[in-house]
Amino acid sequence: MTAIRGARERARIEVTAAIKDEARKQLAGEGASKLSLRAVARELGMVSSALYRYFPSRDDLLTALIVDAYDAIGAAAEAALAGASAAGPADHVARWTAVCSAIRTWALDHPHEYALIYGSPVPGYSAPMDTVGPASRVGLALISVARDAHRADGLALPPLEEALRPEADRLTADIAPDLPPPVVVALVASWSQLFGLISFELFGQFNRVVEERDVFFAHTAARLAHEVGLRSPRVSGA
Repeated sequence: MTAIRGARERARIEVTAAIKDEARKQLAGEGASKLSLRAVARELGMVSSALYRYFPSRDDLLTALIVDAYDAIGAAAEAALAGASAAGPADHVARWTAVCSAIRTWALDHPHEYALIYGSPVPGYSAPMDTVGPASRVGLALISVARDAHRADGLALPPLEEALRPEADRLTADIAPDLPPPVVVALVASWSQLFGLISFELFGQFNRVVEERDVFFAHTAARLAHEVGLRSPRVSGA
């Protein structure tokens, strides 16, 4: 019986993967708003009732694709952070820009999945709580850079307008209570600017505007690091 259950589980995993792969093809060809369980079933040679045993509704399938995309971009960010951290003495700006570059690379390599999670909302779809944890992974990677720098006295606190203090305190309590409120505000602003920068490139707003995009992105990511208060270590004798 154990062998039979194992075979059934493997089959379920394989069919689930095939359904999601076909759905991603639909995202690329038609966009998320036109994702159809019936069309996915037809392309896979399945009857719709069989597919519903894996994903009861379009929204369930969308949620699975969204979670996969968030996990994938989050894993890319975390891997870049781990690689930069292992490379040598802590250079917090370099670690920050490594994470930003990994996010951009993933986005450029997976434009339709990026559009699913950071593009226009899908009409009629409301993301469940299942997406919150995966969606947090990129932000947590960036926060960890600021947290490490703060612990090492590597942060230069950005200014904070007094009118923003209540919101800054609320954000800090919700996101990173161990960081100074001005840093948390700067982190949220930088996070939004980072994805705005990537979206401009991916969705064509930089066409006929920015030509040297690798250089432009690296420069802007470093500026965002400085706005958060990160500083590169001083070179001895400089």
